[in-house]
Amino acid sequence: MKESNIQLAKLSKPTIFPGVAPVFLSDATMNERKQKVLDNMKSEGYDALVIYADKEHGGNFEYLTGFIPRFEEGLLVLEDTGKCTLILGNENLKMAQVARVENQLIHCPLFSLPNQPVDNEARLETIFETIGLSEKRQIGVVGWKMFTTAESDNKAYFDLPYFIIQALLTSKHEQAVVKNAAHLFIGGDKGARTTHNVNEIAHYEYGANLASSCILNAMDAVAIGQTEAVLGNELTAEGQTNTVVTIAATGKRFEYGNVYPTHKKVALGDPLSLTTAYKGGLSSRTGFVIENAEQLPENQQDYLERVAKPYYQAVTTWLETIKIGMQGKELYQAIETVFPKADYHWHLNPGHLVSDEEWMSSPIYAESEERLKSGMILQIDIIPSVAGYAGVSAEECVALADDKLQKQIREEYPALWERIITRRKYIKEILKIDLSEDIIPLSNTVGYLRPFYLAKDQAFSWDR
Repeated sequence: MKESNIQLAKLSKPTIFPGVAPVFLSDATMNERKQKVLDNMKSEGYDALVIYADKEHGGNFEYLTGFIPRFEEGLLVLEDTGKCTLILGNENLKMAQVARVENQLIHCPLFSLPNQPVDNEARLETIFETIGLSEKRQIGVVGWKMFTTAESDNKAYFDLPYFIIQALLTSKHEQAVVKNAAHLFIGGDKGARTTHNVNEIAHYEYGANLASSCILNAMDAVAIGQTEAVLGNELTAEGQTNTVVTIAATGKRFEYGNVYPTHKKVALGDPLSLTTAYKGGLSSRTGFVIENAEQLPENQQDYLERVAKPYYQAVTTWLETIKIGMQGKELYQAIETVFPKADYHWHLNPGHLVSDEEWMSSPIYAESEERLKSGMILQIDIIPSVAGYAGVSAEECVALADDKLQKQIREEYPALWERIITRRKYIKEILKIDLSEDIIPLSNTVGYLRPFYLAKDQAFSWDR
């Protein structure tokens, strides 16, 4: 299909599903997670992993424990025997008893907030020695990055606070090797967290459903004179914590270095960006606050042809091309072919993995031989930057599911399956996108793009 086949037409809106309750991770799922990590450890000879967490970087820790230490730091030490030790600050000691893994708890006031009591203080080196880390011969450090740059040895870089690394290196056995082991969780064909079982898919769909419902409500609320704050309020829901900074930005962005919604009012002709995300899904839109192409700025009268339609072709190509078993570089090249980087200046991966974080890692890059697998949750994330033009975006989340996983969803989570069927039908029949059979849409607004916010009944579709 060519860009000329893309039309701006009057379309019904996608269905949203309010009141969908969250799905908790089962004990069987938590045991499966732990075993996946232990298997990865043993395959590379690790005796122990030191897994870090704070509020912003708790995904790998939470994968096993079920919680993050919120405003403190925390460590989980996982040994190859399966033994778990939680090292926590003052205000997270209570969490050890509700952790999803059996554990030994050690109090470490160093992880607490400034000027809090330091009762029972012990040097971190002493704690590491006490739990036996000083006798281990290969220790993996797990933060949140793999450091995959060609110029560095990725296993020699660490992203934990210096005082933790210093204590670990000081207390280790003199012949012990300490390596970055984040790849055991998030990397390539091995990472335990890169694929999900049926329970996890249901768990993460909650956030994708929530985010996409919010984005549609926010788009419907766009009006001349409306404030960013009001739109931002539409992008929050059910008291859930966002996994990215909420964006409701009209006109010129980042004034005074500000990245949050303000009381600035939406004006006719403004570019407007909206983004929200929860565990399991992000939804984002960018377009103009206008009703029709005649209202585009004088210097962007060809915005649809120059930016928006080519972008939409890239999104639909992504949705129609992706399949289980393909290498990441194949999908990357498919996007490069229809939406050349040299012309549209996107510079991130055209798609990445999503989980408890908005961006976990990505198997989709230029030379990637990593295979796309059933159980992966992926965000469509292609960001053009064409000089002199406003941006455009329709970022959403989908999962890949083979026949077996789809059958499990249908049997174990029938209400979720009905939502998936509704979303697929809309994409295929209303948007006319020949959706890959391997995709199960977790978001309600996959493929739905209104380039003009005030034309609330119009969106892109294919003229087939």
